[in-house]
Amino acid sequence: MIEQHFLVFKEVAETQNITLSARNLHMSQPSISLQIQNLECEYNTIFFDRTNKGVTLTKEGKIFYDRICTILDLLASFKEEINTLSKDPRRLIYLGATSTIGEYVLPNILAFLFRTHPEVDFKVKIANTESITQDVLDKKIHIGLTVGPVSQYKNLKVESFWEDELVVVLPYSHPWASRKSITLAELSQERMVTREASSATRKVMEVALKESGLDPEQLNVKMELGSTQAIKQVVAAGLGITIISSLTVSKERDKRLFKILKIRDAPLKLPLSLLTNALITQTKDERVFIDLIHDHELIADILRKDYHGLEEHESGACYTLPPVSPEAQEHSQVQ
Repeated sequence: MIEQHFLVFKEVAETQNITLSARNLHMSQPSISLQIQNLECEYNTIFFDRTNKGVTLTKEGKIFYDRICTILDLLASFKEEINTLSKDPRRLIYLGATSTIGEYVLPNILAFLFRTHPEVDFKVKIANTESITQDVLDKKIHIGLTVGPVSQYKNLKVESFWEDELVVVLPYSHPWASRKSITLAELSQERMVTREASSATRKVMEVALKESGLDPEQLNVKMELGSTQAIKQVVAAGLGITIISSLTVSKERDKRLFKILKIRDAPLKLPLSLLTNALITQTKDERVFIDLIHDHELIADILRKDYHGLEEHESGACYTLPPVSPEAQEHSQVQ
């Protein structure tokens, strides 16, 4: 009954018209007016100013409107969760990730969870930060993993879980291969292969250049590619150098397939963030996933494994992973 009163109040507040609200809700005008009056009596205040042109929210009404919108969203979320459980008994986590995380971070995490929690299923969407953010807000996915800056929204919870760094990547045949670092200004001397302008990697790089008094337009960009893997292939072919996430070249670095240089005068930090909807209560399995993401030491260990759950020795030989340690089991145990 209270929910019905709140829905009526919300409709009147948004239409600012009793007649239109009655039509939209398939109710009579007297019934709408009576429910509004009952709410005002219940809270001993006036929520609407009445005029011949319609109704408008008072100061108290605006506060009440904000609160009931939150309550109605929570109720809708609760109903959705209950319906999901009743329709699909499987333990399912809906994830979204940007391409860098989806290709180079998430596979190892999922491989670990498949071993420790085989009863949990995953549905994963790979998209850009804006799309993942909107899907979290729209409750289409429950957990988002993004790289770079994230726009702020009222119901969006953003938690940093890792700080990556952009590095300069070049083949060992390059004249700079004997060096350990370069400056930002030196980048303009070489042919560059970059991610597309909308990518977080590109944005962080351009901001750093501008903050150092350099013009990104002065870079000798010969090629823009929408895939980090494609960029690595182009660099390996000797067609240019690039700046990409250190996470995306960790295996090639260990195998000495690429030379990795630090940027000496302006380290380019790349935050990795976990996004959730503040109006949604996570399931036990989702909490396990989130707790794992925030365990920096365990994540670092997981990321050292290859995609098949095998650990590569420095010599390049592969070894089967040992059984999950009691500590890891305890950490990952569903509460």
